[in-house]
Amino acid sequence: MTDTRIRLAVPEDAAAIAAMAVALTEEISQRLGVKTFNLDQQKTASLCHALLREEKYLALIAIAEGETIGFVGISEGRALYAEGALATMQEFFVAPPYRTNGVGGQLLNAAAELARKRRWNRLEVCTPPLPEYDRSLAFYERHGFEITGGRKLKRLFTEAQ
Repeated sequence: MTDTRIRLAVPEDAAAIAAMAVALTEEISQRLGVKTFNLDQQKTASLCHALLREEKYLALIAIAEGETIGFVGISEGRALYAEGALATMQEFFVAPPYRTNGVGGQLLNAAAELARKRRWNRLEVCTPPLPEYDRSLAFYERHGFEITGGRKLKRLFTEAQ
């Protein structure tokens, strides 16, 4: 296991988080063979900074040897099916050299602890029901997540709509 420290991100961490978010979305697009995302790193860093500052988005970051090597981005919401507050892990990334060193598990454990502290009734994550994500699914299941069904869908809105 890598000597890693996990902490709640602050706005000054936005650039590092944005770089990882871009790496994550590029990896997903490459894995699927389709350009699914088109993040601009500078815009993403600016948005992340604002969302963290306004506390509309939370992130936990993993740091090893002074370098940010992973993060989980979390949004809080409310739902009747969750009987109140819940959180969704929107992004989850660990730099490839650290993926088999327990860093992902540390991030999930920290997210679970944050959920308990904030009194969220559930912590959710979505991974596509595709063979390319079988390892991700198995990882989450090993850490106590269970399949609840459904598929993630999206509808985009532009300024013209």
